[in-house]
Amino acid sequence: MPVERITLQEALREIYSVLDDETFQRGLRTGVRNAEGRFLKILAEHPELEQLARMVEKAKKEVISKIDYYIDMAMKSLERVHARAYLVHTAEEARETVLRIVGSRKLVIFSKSMVAEELKLREALEEAGNEVWETDMGELLIQLSGGKPMHTTAPAIHMSRFEAAKLLSKKLGIRLSENPTPEEIVSAVRDILRDKFVRADVGISGGNALAADSGSIVLVENEGNIRLVTGLPPVHIAIMGVEKIVPTLQHALAAAIVQAAWAGLYPPTYINVISGPSSTSDIERKRVYGAHGPREVHVVLVDNGRVRAARHEVLSEQLKCIRCGRCQWECPVWQQTANVWGGPAYGGPMGIGWTAITLGVKEAAELSMLCLSCGRCDEVCPVRVPLSSIIRWLKRQYASSLDKG
Repeated sequence: MPVERITLQEALREIYSVLDDETFQRGLRTGVRNAEGRFLKILAEHPELEQLARMVEKAKKEVISKIDYYIDMAMKSLERVHARAYLVHTAEEARETVLRIVGSRKLVIFSKSMVAEELKLREALEEAGNEVWETDMGELLIQLSGGKPMHTTAPAIHMSRFEAAKLLSKKLGIRLSENPTPEEIVSAVRDILRDKFVRADVGISGGNALAADSGSIVLVENEGNIRLVTGLPPVHIAIMGVEKIVPTLQHALAAAIVQAAWAGLYPPTYINVISGPSSTSDIERKRVYGAHGPREVHVVLVDNGRVRAARHEVLSEQLKCIRCGRCQWECPVWQQTANVWGGPAYGGPMGIGWTAITLGVKEAAELSMLCLSCGRCDEVCPVRVPLSSIIRWLKRQYASSLDKG
């Protein structure tokens, strides 16, 4: 299953389409307006978060500079806590690894994961005969619509409550009032997903950070679905880019807190720490794995261009990104197009850099030409990824390719 590539002309056609789509624009404007001011309020009330962000930035730079060392440390730590660790180098290898673990004819539940989107993992599992459900509210709407996530932390930002209700009625048979409230929609979806949580054979999550010293996965959330995805099924698979590795559990917790804060969701409702499968030693002090939670935990570490990027003078900076999506909210192009601009999986300013890493410089260089070079993304990034510099470098690559004919 090859990951789609988007040319500049294709991107422009799609952008013109959403610019003329008043429903899309109205939903996007409403979402942006509701998010405005939230970030500044959080930082004004919690100035200590800036210091925490510097700590995370330093930790990320340390791992990027010694990427092979920290991958090895993380995998050994995962094995020590009885998780099964896999290092996969390509998107195809990642899909094959997960499919070997899952098999077919299983009920699989997902929590939101941009890496899974990058790999087209849900589609691969469905093609193998599995029943797959996204459990994040926004991601479920995207799955049902057949579209792509329009923001890193708010995937259905472009949908109004009326569109969401219509989609849920059409696809799932949910009956809602003529003027549905967000509360009514969430309640109806919760009732449907509860059955999936309880019956699921496999839960698949991403991860905000992975502590190299302890093998602990840290996930931050507000909905509560991640706790159910990672805690109820007998098998939990965490799929993460190798750039999510940080030196210690302290760094991993800090990364989760910073991600939540710059996403405008501080304090986070839940922070989950997973260090291997569930276990108990209450009977004769013998450790038994598979108590009330998963009996198996598999951690799939994805390279897909990241290790090569770690050695690149420019693209290595993109690996500091913690996927908070703050740059997207600030970008004037994104405010009109959402994730239509940026790449097949990742959108906005951060999406250009991630597309260069995961699909290639050529693909990203074309799309970089739509950036206005205003630099607002640089000003708001918590870990100081020089996004405008990365995009300028990609623009030069595109110009150079034109010169060569």
